[in-house]
Amino acid sequence: MTTTFYRPEGRRRKIVATALDFPSDVYALQSLIRLHGGNPERDLVLVSSDDGRTVDEAAIIAALDDQVALALLPAVLYRSGQLLDIPRLVAAARTRGISLGFDCAHSIGAIPHTFDDWDVDWAFWCSYKFLNAGPGATGGLYVNRRHWGMAPGLAGWWGYDKSRQFDMVHDWQGAGAAGAWQISTPPLLATAALRGSLRLFHEAGIETLRAKSLAQTTYLVALLRESGLTEPPYDFAIGSPAAPERRGGHLAVEHADASRIAKALKARGVIPDFREPNVIRLAPAPLYTSYHELWQCVQALREIIDRGEHLRVAVGRELVA
Repeated sequence: MTTTFYRPEGRRRKIVATALDFPSDVYALQSLIRLHGGNPERDLVLVSSDDGRTVDEAAIIAALDDQVALALLPAVLYRSGQLLDIPRLVAAARTRGISLGFDCAHSIGAIPHTFDDWDVDWAFWCSYKFLNAGPGATGGLYVNRRHWGMAPGLAGWWGYDKSRQFDMVHDWQGAGAAGAWQISTPPLLATAALRGSLRLFHEAGIETLRAKSLAQTTYLVALLRESGLTEPPYDFAIGSPAAPERRGGHLAVEHADASRIAKALKARGVIPDFREPNVIRLAPAPLYTSYHELWQCVQALREIIDRGEHLRVAVGRELVA
């Protein structure tokens, strides 16, 4: 996707991302720069974080100078759950002539997305997180209508004009919309799971799910604080933005022994997600996670510390934490 919009010319050779981006995004941007003969150490600008949890949108905008050709940002930061101000960032990029795309892996299915209204250039996402489509499920792509007709960086069989796809000619003619950026035949079994999930989202309504998601993460914050878990001897901390509207769908709960506590939670049948160095991600799925289950999770955290269950768990992370 970025290969279409990254055209290093003259001074404009740099790409802007953040120091808190998911690693795979940074790997891809580093590779893209090398493919164009650049140097990632010089041409990739990773906007830093003052607190290691969140990124200031003003700092991102300040980095969008006349040497930047492209920017890729997360809609929601994977560690802390910070929801970026997408309309503000898009407006800043547009006035500077910079193509801006968003990785929505941690926002799709958790918040409403109005890419057309926001005037986003392009966006992409997986569907195995909040969309509940399962591992290996088909991902998604958005391309603003003003870019339809552009040639993708890598043309593929499935991106061909469907009315002529089986003409079997070597002269590639892309589909008229975002489908031109498809590469190969989608995995049908994985796509079937996604289709079933999307029916449920359509029935429930993303606005309704967003309201419940915010209510549940707010409830979790209240439970953690009111139960004393954010004070000694428990010493948990909340690493997500305090304002609910600045959060995505998950809550970052921090602890010095987070990796072992996450394993102890799993042993109790509570499935969290651990992220280095000290984050236990709690991500209630509003379609089916109950408030009682959230209460049970917080009680489990208390009991794990009280009983020292995490101290009997091996130090270190699992392959999938």
